[in-house]
Amino acid sequence: MALSGGRENGRTRDPQPTINDVARVAGVSKKTVSRVINRSPLLNEETRKKVESVIAELGYVPNPQARALALRRNFLIGLLHDNPNAQMVLNFQEGVLEAIRDTEFALVVRPVDRHSPDMLEDVRKFLEQQRLFGVLLLPPISENDALAELCRELGCGYVRMGSAQLDDDSHIVASNDRDAVRAATEYLIELGHRRIGLVAGPDGFRSARERQEGFLEAMAKHGLACGPELIARGSYTFETGRAAAERLFEANPRPTAIFASNDEMAAGVLQAARQREISVPEELSLIGFDDTPIAAHIWPPMTTVRWPIVSMARAAALKLIHPLDAEKQPAHFLSDLVRRASVAPPP
Repeated sequence: MALSGGRENGRTRDPQPTINDVARVAGVSKKTVSRVINRSPLLNEETRKKVESVIAELGYVPNPQARALALRRNFLIGLLHDNPNAQMVLNFQEGVLEAIRDTEFALVVRPVDRHSPDMLEDVRKFLEQQRLFGVLLLPPISENDALAELCRELGCGYVRMGSAQLDDDSHIVASNDRDAVRAATEYLIELGHRRIGLVAGPDGFRSARERQEGFLEAMAKHGLACGPELIARGSYTFETGRAAAERLFEANPRPTAIFASNDEMAAGVLQAARQREISVPEELSLIGFDDTPIAAHIWPPMTTVRWPIVSMARAAALKLIHPLDAEKQPAHFLSDLVRRASVAPPP
């Protein structure tokens, strides 16, 4: 296969194959070669093997620096978050790293302060300085439409994660939090619980609002009272979950079951129950949300809503690095109830 060469110090140097050479020999487009290089899951295996064989035959080595210069972008994906739940951020990173394994892409994690009046300007400077290929936005900042508009203005790809539809399908991965919590609450009701408490999530989080609405819808559907003495708000942390449980335990009569809006707060509820010598599940049933490792490892193992965050993160990253195929990745994910030993019929 003849490739155009050049001269170096009076000698003809071996030509370096280009992506155009690979595409021509393989009989495919440059875009297809790029997809193979970036491990796109949207290629059939026959095409992938054919292109990989030509790459090996020609000895083609992608040059990320040259490609970055041509695109005026680095092969960096930014993960922007302002979230008190460290486990949630770690789980999301796991899914992203799965998606970009064996590609040219790398992940940069950047915490931001959503309460700062300078947040948008700080993010603008970060995006301009780093020349990111794109960003992944975690809740609650993913719910900020001005942040998405900033990404569009700068020509920076973005995908938002949310508990509801926040954008078109190519820019969102969303879960069905409201439906999942409604089903979890109805599970408690089916077992005979009538006095059910809620540890709600923090103000300003769409996930907290969606989960609270699912809880309230289930209670209303079955004609069950849910006054302010049965709702306590936390901040998605262990300590605020424990403090919220203490408030709920002051209700008279005390709830026979509690739904906590994430596993961290549910673990805090469990701790508060133990300190009061309230037995779980004999005297108090408990359900969390997330299905983080803590749910399976505490005693009793905790019933929880499994949030498919790793799968959501993987899809979000693939949407970002393959924007032309973004709509082929799922945008909507279903959470389901994982039944363990922390739930029983009321005493």
